[in-house]
Order: sequence, then C-alpha cells, then structure tokens
Amino acid sequence: MSANIHPAAIVHPDARIADDVEIGAYSIIGAHVEIGERTRIGSHVVITGHTRIGRENRIFQFSSLGEAPQDKKYSGEPTRLEIGDRNTIREFCTFNVGTVQDAGATRIGNDNWIMAYVHIAHDCQVGHHTTFANNAQLAGHVHINDWAILGGYTGVHQFCRVGAHVMTAVGTVILQDVPPYLMAAGNTASPYGINVEGLKRRGFNADSITALKRAYRAIYKSGLMLDEAKAKLEEMAKEAPDVQLFLDFFDVSKRGIIR
Repeated sequence: MSANIHPAAIVHPDARIADDVEIGAYSIIGAHVEIGERTRIGSHVVITGHTRIGRENRIFQFSSLGEAPQDKKYSGEPTRLEIGDRNTIREFCTFNVGTVQDAGATRIGNDNWIMAYVHIAHDCQVGHHTTFANNAQLAGHVHINDWAILGGYTGVHQFCRVGAHVMTAVGTVILQDVPPYLMAAGNTASPYGINVEGLKRRGFNADSITALKRAYRAIYKSGLMLDEAKAKLEEMAKEAPDVQLFLDFFDVSKRGIIR
C-alpha cells in the first residue's frame, strides 16, 4: 500500500489506487474501485461498487460513493459510477451507481464543485464545470449540462434535463426540463430570463447575450407555440450560433420545458 494511505483506512487489495493518492483514517475502499493520480480522500469516506475516480479530485469526509442505487429494480448488477478529474466533493455527498434499465452508469465529468449533502442518484449524467450548492438533490436519470449552477436545496425530478449555463435559485423544484442559459426559481420552477451575469463571466460578448435574450423572448414572451418558436430560433441561429444550443436541447427534451 502507498505511504499516503492512513493505517486506519481499509483498502481492498484488488482496488486500483495510484501511488500518490491520499486516503484518510477510517475510509473504506472496495474491491472494484479505481482512483487516479493526486486524488485526496478524507476520513470516513466509503467508496464501493464498480467506481472509477479520475485525477486530482478532492473528496471530503463522510461521503458515500458507488453504493447501490435506491431503486427497487436493482438486483446487484455490476453497474458503474464514473467520476472525472479535478472535482471537489464536499462532506456527506451520496452518489449511486447506475442501473441496467438505463445507461448502466452514473457519470460526473470534470471540474465540478459539489457542496455538502448533495445526492446524485442512479444513471444521472453530470457534465463539466457545474456547481451544486448544499443539499441539491438529483433523482434518477437526470441530465445536468456543462456550467449549470444549482442553488441550495434545488430538487430535480427523475428524467429531467437542465441545460448548459442554467442557474437555479435556492429551493427550486424542477419537474420539467430547463432550457440552456435560463435562470429558474420556485416550486415548481418558472423561468426568469437569461443568466446574463453567468454568461458574462464565461466570456459571452454583448452581441451573443442580446441574441440569447431575443431567443428567450421568442420562446417565452411572444405567444408562439414551441414549434413556431423553434422555427424562429432556427433563423436566429444562422447569425447567432449560440442560439443553436436551444435547438439542440429541444431535440432531446422529453418532459416538456418549464413555463
């Protein structure tokens, strides 16, 4: 075992642990776990199941990663949890493996900032550069796209999608898909315009933001049916490529969008 593993930790001999991984006291690492270089794991962390964790992650104490899904259909199949690189996972987070009824894997990408008490259920697909504030909760099969920010106590219903660059307020309850670029709040979630400040911080210029505001008005303020709004967005996207992300999202949306 590496010198960076505390003697009070329990690491299965079949686990694949990079030489420079740090594992704190009383943490338990299962047989089918793989942990990449320079990842640091605090004390009292349980990592089990067929779980692969990439490089340079920081996992704080009392998190449970790779446990069986909270799904009555699960019968012990060797489904997976896959976590990318450079993620921060704070205290008391719970991420479950997937199910054979969906992708067979729960996936979290790179450079995500995940605060305390976050739950990511089976078969969720989380992109890159997201932020989950304390107690954000994802039911099964949820998709969260890149750069999304979920406010504290945001709850997302199973099978919902949250688009890229979305920001939700504290206590938001999401029962339908949230298109990209939006701010959303409430129980149940309603749209509150474009996430202008977030887009500015990520380098979107004034022309792009103006085009996205026009697209938002076409979807939500024009009185058009969604198919009619989509036709209008297709014309906008010819001159403003960022608008295309709305159209791509609508192509995969299955639960309808928040209104």
